[in-house]
Amino acid sequence: RWLYGKHICLFYAFCGVLFGICSLSTLTLLSIVCCLKICFPAYACAWTYAAIFACSPLAHWGEYGEEPYGTACCIDWRSTNVDVISMSYTVVLFVFCFILPCGVIITSYSLILITVKGSRRAVEQH
Repeated sequence: RWLYGKHICLFYAFCGVLFGICSLSTLTLLSIVCCLKICFPAYACAWTYAAIFACSPLAHWGEYGEEPYGTACCIDWRSTNVDVISMSYTVVLFVFCFILPCGVIITSYSLILITVKGSRRAVEQH
């Protein structure tokens, strides 16, 4: 069970969400940078993006709480079943912190592969 109280639970959950979203955002930005460097000779802010979503439960849009087994804290997924505000946070989090980054990563690396393939053909022709 969780031994450290409500405040440590909130801090633990906040850090988990902040660092998790920042990690995925960083991978997303790396894919964009790779794509821009390879496909278009032309950057972004992962920490700000992650902090917005990690701070939202602290501002009462969504909630932090114990995980189902009570051994750690994270987003209170159970509150989405009873609270419309928590549900909206979870939906927005899913779209903007999972679906969108994964879509950008897939698109970026696809463009890189297409560009590299085209460059290889051009080199082979010369």
